[in-house]
Amino acid sequence: MLGSVSTLPQQPQRSPFSGHMVVCGDDALAQRLAVELRYVYGERVTLLLPPGRDPRRPELPLTQRGRAATLFGRMSAAMNRNLGNGGADHDTGAGVEAVRILEAAEPSDEAFEEAGVDTAAALALVYDDDERNIRAALTARRLNPRVRLVIRLYNRKLGQYLETLLDQAAAVAVPGLDPTALDTSTTVLSDADTAAPALAATALTGSSKVVQAEGLLLRAVERTPPRQGEVADPGLCTLALLSSTTHDPAGAEGSDSSGAEGPQLLPDQQSVAAATGRGTVVLEAIREAAPDGPPPRMGGRSASLSQIFSRRLRRSVLGVASAVLGLTVASTLTTGEHPLHAVYLTLLDLFAMGDPAVDDSTARQVIQLLSGIAGLMLLPLLVAGVLEAFGSLRTASSLRRPPRGLSGHVVLLGLGKIGTRVLVRLRELNIPVVCVEDDPAARGIPVARRLQVPVVLGDVTQEGVLEAAKIQRSRALLALTSSDTTNLEATLYARSVKPDLQVALRLFDDEFATAVYRTLRTAHPQALTRSRSVSHLAAPSFAVAMMGRQILGAIPVERKVMLFAAIKVAGHRQLEGRTVEQAFRAGAWRVLALDATPPEDRHPDLTTAGPVSSDRPSGLIWDLHPGYVLRAEDRVVIAATRRGLAELLRRRSSLTNR
Repeated sequence: MLGSVSTLPQQPQRSPFSGHMVVCGDDALAQRLAVELRYVYGERVTLLLPPGRDPRRPELPLTQRGRAATLFGRMSAAMNRNLGNGGADHDTGAGVEAVRILEAAEPSDEAFEEAGVDTAAALALVYDDDERNIRAALTARRLNPRVRLVIRLYNRKLGQYLETLLDQAAAVAVPGLDPTALDTSTTVLSDADTAAPALAATALTGSSKVVQAEGLLLRAVERTPPRQGEVADPGLCTLALLSSTTHDPAGAEGSDSSGAEGPQLLPDQQSVAAATGRGTVVLEAIREAAPDGPPPRMGGRSASLSQIFSRRLRRSVLGVASAVLGLTVASTLTTGEHPLHAVYLTLLDLFAMGDPAVDDSTARQVIQLLSGIAGLMLLPLLVAGVLEAFGSLRTASSLRRPPRGLSGHVVLLGLGKIGTRVLVRLRELNIPVVCVEDDPAARGIPVARRLQVPVVLGDVTQEGVLEAAKIQRSRALLALTSSDTTNLEATLYARSVKPDLQVALRLFDDEFATAVYRTLRTAHPQALTRSRSVSHLAAPSFAVAMMGRQILGAIPVERKVMLFAAIKVAGHRQLEGRTVEQAFRAGAWRVLALDATPPEDRHPDLTTAGPVSSDRPSGLIWDLHPGYVLRAEDRVVIAATRRGLAELLRRRSSLTNR
């Protein structure tokens, strides 16, 4: 039955099918990914979760399995509604068996055998712990050298090394493996890197949504509803119609289950023309980008002298140095000594090491007295310099407190994996930030220290913590802890302190987010409220990787997601032989640009494109004529919905397998 969840087998057994996909994880991302693969791509999925009940605490409910079953049930109901409404999702395979859920404490050989990893087409390892994902990846590669691995890792450098190692292992185990299959045999992704730009952008009203891969940059801008008599700038094209209107600027913060009340992705020209007074997301620019430069140097270890010594001390040292120079010049002029010898005598007098000038000239005696006085001034300067240096080192190793006059900053709650990446992104945008974290050993504490970002240590739900972060003078609040209830409680308290505060909070469940949004909107109609789900933003990237492809990026449109990808036209009957205008399907995909580079000079994917040089014969063409006919050898950049991209990839795979 649609939406049913198979019971946990009492005895280990092999998977009832092969060529399926296995998802292993212990948090919301695993559940979202299983939903994406099953109900969007129509794949057969086995979900491996840790046991829901802790043997040491038997009173706790079966949270993991129950939460997954609830999520699958909601998605099944949504699919039924779409089919009943005559939606175009008849080919998603929604009527086949539901997700198969298994439980195992560790991703061991036995658990993988029961899940059928040895015959699976792809395996996603999305545990929250990097070490567990690495151990599981090594085990899976040994059991099935051909399986496509998609691994979640926070450590970027380690991910690059691991990807190379696992690809080499696959090439050794299966000699003669197709280079294309080898290129996609291992993919390492980070949900934090995927979601951080979108979460950081929610702190800025009207900010650009940037998708930047190596060799390509796309910039979309959210346009507020135009006023009476105004016409909104259409940009290059309209990517989405928002739920916000001139009469209701806050909108509905719609999701996939919002129906007509939510945003409309990739609308056709008639819908755009009829939607006067609605907010829009428009494509502002698409172009080839220069190669990524070195990452910005973060202060802390190599601080300049201006950060170690105060301005007053530096001026005092400059004054003493000027006095020494003046005495040296005077000694040279009055005694006729060589300048180097005059410097030597002046320094001896300065440090009280020279003989008294009893038998010398009066000028020499006066210069010696003045040098001694300058030496007396030098001693307190040396002591002050040592004290200030020690003080600066102590300050650099401790957390900064919010300065007294700080205002217009962003208050960031939570310095875990997600919060740390968002903090770095905000600082790259030169946005002042104050962080709040209750764990002194949190992952982002060293990063905040290096970036010299003020941090308030304390439980955000306790009175006085947000006040210490200067919430009353801040511009926005980003509540990004892993607990929905903590984020909500912090938001409600912050709104009690500053009713018009702009808020963006991290919430997993769409229905809960809708209820929260409507309540906050009713209580504070003039304040802007946004909510995002990290797993919802990241799941499409992992799902596409399991299909053997990579997306260029994703941007949030309220609580929906729009994807950007580079694909070859060959084999896609929806594109090949059609004009750009005919290839456009409202609500599914839209061709944005054409890569006109000759096929022999192309890289496999724009995400791996080399540096852009001025002597290339051709490049990216974004102003395509609507009548241009797409050829098999063309490669295009498209904007697509989750279901639209799934249809292209699914039909592509079915044509390839024939």
